[in-house]
Amino acid sequence: MRKIVAATFLSLDGVMQAPGGPEEDTAGSFCHGGWTFHYWGDAMGELMGKLFDEPFDLLLGRRTYEIFAAHWPYAGDEDPIAKAFNATTKYVATSSDAPLTWRNSVALPDVAADVARLKKQDGPKLLIQGSSVLIQTLLRHDLIDELDLLVFPLVLGKGKRMFGEGTIPVALKLVDSKASSTGVVMSRYRRGGEIRTGSFAQAQPSEAEIARRERMAAKA
Repeated sequence: MRKIVAATFLSLDGVMQAPGGPEEDTAGSFCHGGWTFHYWGDAMGELMGKLFDEPFDLLLGRRTYEIFAAHWPYAGDEDPIAKAFNATTKYVATSSDAPLTWRNSVALPDVAADVARLKKQDGPKLLIQGSSVLIQTLLRHDLIDELDLLVFPLVLGKGKRMFGEGTIPVALKLVDSKASSTGVVMSRYRRGGEIRTGSFAQAQPSEAEIARRERMAAKA
């Protein structure tokens, strides 16, 4: 069984679009590309290094694949990340017939079914980078095992978000967390089972509370 890990840069309001540069992804007239740049530091570099030290295959959405394919093959294998990305298998969620030109690339036209099949196989972890649409699809089908989130201290207001409509409610377990000197909170979450609910309300609600609940029910 292969583990699926989504390693993602997020703003405080959940935006993950174009963290690396202004030209990375301008869809929807997004104008804040490169928002992670001035927060980067040694602690984040160390964390990402550990993430890539373990064996992995990449699992990417088509747009992220195109961004990576236009950069990493040209970065030179003296760059350790380029060397790892160029050598590993790239699984790409895409319905397009356009060729995948980056070596060791495999198309996944039926995303949820294909990823579920991959997950059942033996092999290294499947590491998601970027790929907001892919992540939302996999969250809807409960296929992601671990979330490695780097949350940056800024609010972007608009842009592609990690969690969207259709995400299955689930409890998560925090297994590691630290903050960088620039205020980036780096946290690792794994599945924690179903959501457990409770109530701080009075055991015997007041007449005002009963009336409020009735009004809420009528509006539902």
